[in-house]
Amino acid sequence: MSDKTFNVLVLCTGNSARSIMAEALFNVLGKGRFRAFSAGSQPTGKVNPFAVERCEAIGYDVSALRSKGWDEFATPNAPKMDFILTVCDQAAGETCPVWPGKPITAHRGFQDPTAFEGNDEKKRALFNKIFRQIMARVSQFVNLPLHALDRNAIQTEMRAIGRQHVEPGE
Repeated sequence: MSDKTFNVLVLCTGNSARSIMAEALFNVLGKGRFRAFSAGSQPTGKVNPFAVERCEAIGYDVSALRSKGWDEFATPNAPKMDFILTVCDQAAGETCPVWPGKPITAHRGFQDPTAFEGNDEKKRALFNKIFRQIMARVSQFVNLPLHALDRNAIQTEMRAIGRQHVEPGE
């Protein structure tokens, strides 16, 4: 199981920023151990340009990034997910599709940087802050010894990572 590539689906409502950044982080920080996707319950149809900037900054190929609905991943032909993570409180409270294979789920809400009203400099600063917060959680997750843990232990670890306090400047 140590050679297994784990599929991760990161969910948010609009799939324009937080879930997009988490997708990129899992794919980069996971170093081939993770294949991440993102989707939304009500996709905006557009990826936020500040999210694209953050993804490019870590060397992620943004050419295929798009805002898409989560139904795309609930079909029989979709990749089987090992993990489903929600990164916004609204998506966590919505009725999700039934995911094939019964993936392990967890929630960690982050502030919505797209809701911020301000100039581009202040928006960019907020996106950088939220990106660092997501990166801290993704780093913890990708470094778990998943090959040595059973399903219950993984669920416990995922939830513990999600419950950790996020410092304002983190």
